[in-house]
Amino acid sequence: MNAGITTIVVVAILLLFVVTALVKTIRIVPQMSAVIIERLGSYARTLDDGMHILVPFIDKPRAVIDLREQVVTFPPQPVITSDNLVVSIDTVIYYTVTDAKSAVYEIANFIQGIEQLTVTTLRNVIGSLDLEQTLTSRDQINAQLRGVLDQETGRWGIRVNRVELKAIDPPHSVQDSMEKQMRAERDKRATVLTAEGVRQSAILTAQGEKEAQILRAQGSAEARVLEAQGQSRAIREVFQAIHEGNPTKSLLAYQYLQVLPQLARGDANKLWIIPSEVTDALRGISTFGGAKPSEPGLLDPQDEMPPPPPPPAPLSSPPAS
Repeated sequence: MNAGITTIVVVAILLLFVVTALVKTIRIVPQMSAVIIERLGSYARTLDDGMHILVPFIDKPRAVIDLREQVVTFPPQPVITSDNLVVSIDTVIYYTVTDAKSAVYEIANFIQGIEQLTVTTLRNVIGSLDLEQTLTSRDQINAQLRGVLDQETGRWGIRVNRVELKAIDPPHSVQDSMEKQMRAERDKRATVLTAEGVRQSAILTAQGEKEAQILRAQGSAEARVLEAQGQSRAIREVFQAIHEGNPTKSLLAYQYLQVLPQLARGDANKLWIIPSEVTDALRGISTFGGAKPSEPGLLDPQDEMPPPPPPPAPLSSPPAS
């Protein structure tokens, strides 16, 4: 009985040993990973993705390294600028392990090493810039950080792909001053834009009024020209009709006597000037009853004279000065 139990125990131990040996012999490495293998405490080889055969109990995996691009965020770090202001800066590092052996054996913890290197490099870069340059020169700071980190971490088997400043927080007092300055700048721009709008509106209004006055003046001038042309044409036609009708002096005097009452209307007509030709025509009319005209040919006996008009209103003498 005891011999049977012992045999079973031994067989079970042998099976367990065989299974353990098989497990330690076959090693499957996933895609984009690397496994560092040590043999009797020394580096033996680096396993890539796929299935590999190991010597059980002699080959031992030291570390599994992820070869994909990694992203690590570091906590805010206080940094002093050149104008003695303390700003808090958050950084984000994108890196890739290019040599798994160097990442394991060249540095104990490459993440901590990258963090400390980032902090010291960031303080050196920000220490040469003032606050305004720090807030406006992110691309320059990122490029300098990446250059230094990529150069220093190359011997660790790390490639720094990108460095970003996630946040730059100046002191609260400086933030309040910046907000007041930005508010004043926005108010200034709004005032300038309003004044510019008023100016443009006044200019456009003045230009519109000027063009309207020019158009009105042009219209008035054209109207006067047309009116003068019409009067000139009317005078020419009247003169031509009179010239073709060949009127006598008696007829002209009669027409003038008919116009005299119209000239006498109004308070402003105090003094009349009668041409000498009219007096001659009146003299001819006065001799029409049987007296001879003073000038031969002035009045044709065959012409029919119309009845004389009523006597004009008496002329008022001009007021004494």
